[in-house]
Amino acid sequence: MRANNTTSKSRKLFSEKLKIFRKKRNVSQEELAHLSGLHRTYIGSVERGERNISIDNMERLANALNIKITDLLSNDDSTS
Repeated sequence: MRANNTTSKSRKLFSEKLKIFRKKRNVSQEELAHLSGLHRTYIGSVERGERNISIDNMERLANALNIKITDLLSNDDSTS
């Protein structure tokens, strides 16, 4: 049971960080989809925390935003 809570928290953290970094860079979901090679509806579902995203897709999104994948998983509040 505890693993599910941890997973949910991690997914929520990732989705929130993704949205924050995307907006700070003035990139729409559609633009991020194009830059990452993923579909716009997929980006939206990741940002809503509906998807259990793969590490490969995490990396694609981080690269598209020109950040480290760890930036999307860190509890650190700095989003430079």
